[in-house]
Amino acid sequence: MITLFNIWHFIVIGIILLVAIAGMVSAFRQPSKKLLFSVLFSISLVALLMIGFSIIAVDKYTKIAKLYKVKNKRLLGIEKIIYTGIVKNEGNYPIGEVTFEVKIVNKGHATGNVKSGSFYKASGFMDFFFSKNDRSDAYKEQTIIREFVVAKNLQPGDSQPFRVYFDYPPYFRSVSDFTKVTGH
Repeated sequence: MITLFNIWHFIVIGIILLVAIAGMVSAFRQPSKKLLFSVLFSISLVALLMIGFSIIAVDKYTKIAKLYKVKNKRLLGIEKIIYTGIVKNEGNYPIGEVTFEVKIVNKGHATGNVKSGSFYKASGFMDFFFSKNDRSDAYKEQTIIREFVVAKNLQPGDSQPFRVYFDYPPYFRSVSDFTKVTGH
């Protein structure tokens, strides 16, 4: 995953590091040195967690990607589905990587036509022990989620067309699709 830092990333990381350094200095100034290692470890762990979450939060609010003219077309001859569209950077900062996510749900979920045979009713417990290839032939996925990187180093205000395709299950009927775009 490529992530481009902007000024807000550096400001937030700088503030967190200053607070962590102040905590470490105060830990060294304590007269009792019994808990020094555990206090330093705790301060470091909290600072690292805060930096990780702050990077995600700053990315969410500064890197804004939008989808335009998204269309899908099913190619029956080769059993694939193609999504085309345009992704645009609506924010004020460059985006390192734009990810396009497609979720396709088979009938029942989307149409409200829920019948007794529409869903595979497994508990999912055995999925921990068997890979996808080891499952029985009766198992058919009812939801498919695919992610694609559709743009890299997208500058503010720029847009880029994309086209992605993947296998379309032949047993899907009256599907509903959901698309989402994220910038990192």
